[in-house]
This record gives sequence, C-alpha cells and structure tokens, in this order.
Amino acid sequence: MNKNEDIEFENAVKTMMLHVNEDPNREGLLETPSRVRKAYEFIYGGYKENPKEILEKALFTSSNDEMVLLKDIEFYSTCEHHLLPIIGRVHVAYIPDGKVVGLSKIPRVVNVFARRMQIQEQLTEQIADAIMEAIAPKGVAVVIAARHMCMEMRGVEKINSTTTSSALRGLFKKDEKTRSEFFSLINSPTGTRY
Repeated sequence: MNKNEDIEFENAVKTMMLHVNEDPNREGLLETPSRVRKAYEFIYGGYKENPKEILEKALFTSSNDEMVLLKDIEFYSTCEHHLLPIIGRVHVAYIPDGKVVGLSKIPRVVNVFARRMQIQEQLTEQIADAIMEAIAPKGVAVVIAARHMCMEMRGVEKINSTTTSSALRGLFKKDEKTRSEFFSLINSPTGTRY
C-alpha cells in the first residue's frame, strides 16, 4: 500500500468506530486505525503469495510411495461473510509419486490460503488442489476441523460447535483402504510430543 491508501484505510476504521458510537479521538483509540491496518496487512498476507511457487521450490526426488501425513496444523482465517475469525486445525496427507515436498512447505501453503477471506469448504479444496497440482502425487487428503466466530460471537451463538470439511483426491478418493488408513491416523491420539 502507498501512503494515500494507508490514510484511506485508517479513515475507514475511524468511520467504523464512529458507527458503533466510539470516539476515535479517545486516548486509547488514537493509534487503533494504524494498528488495524498493520494487522490486516498480516492477516490477509496470503493474497501476496503463490502456493505453487512455495511447493515447487522444495520438491525432491524420492522412492517413497507411502502416505506422508502432517497432523494438527493450526490455522487462523477470516470468514468472508462477516470478517470474523475461523480457528482450527488442518490434517494434510499425500502419497508421493516420485517426488516429495519439504515438510514446512505444507503448513506454509495452509497459511497462504488461510490468510485470505475464506469459507472453510473452499479453504479445504484450495489446499488439496494446490498440492495435487504442484507435487502431482498419487493422492491428496485434507481435513479441516474449525470453530467459526461468526456462529459463536453472533447469530446462533453456538459456542461448542465444530465444522469439519474434507477434500479427497486420487487414491484417497478411489481406494477405501487408503482412505480408511488416513482417517484412522488423523483420529488416533497424538500422544507424547518428541
């Protein structure tokens, strides 16, 4: 953003404060428009990143053809309907077909898509499709379990609900044994951390 865009954004935050009967000139709120702008730049930083580039920079030849699973990748996103937080965990698995990807790249891809205005269903699909396209594995599985503040803080106010979504590609969709192994692994207790 340039300086004029920064000022425009910060003025919009002041307008929102006025709309809810707050005084943007109150001592505790003087720096809030600037802080909100900086927070939004971070929270929505995923628009500036390309998940395919992230994955393709860390591909390595491998003879492994067994499932690779990353469990409990925490994420924070924003509901595109109310701009309220979505908080959850992602499980991602893939079956290599000659290539593996650096493990840290999968959580980075989760962050790229999570740091955009989202709905959980689309987030799940985007992660699976990006991995499928960049790595070309035999299959990909993504499961997300999340809490939605748009349901907890407003509206129906259901604080104990969790939304689960899945996206299955390749062998995870076609082969019952592979799918069962994945769901068994993600539903098993994690146990002691190493």
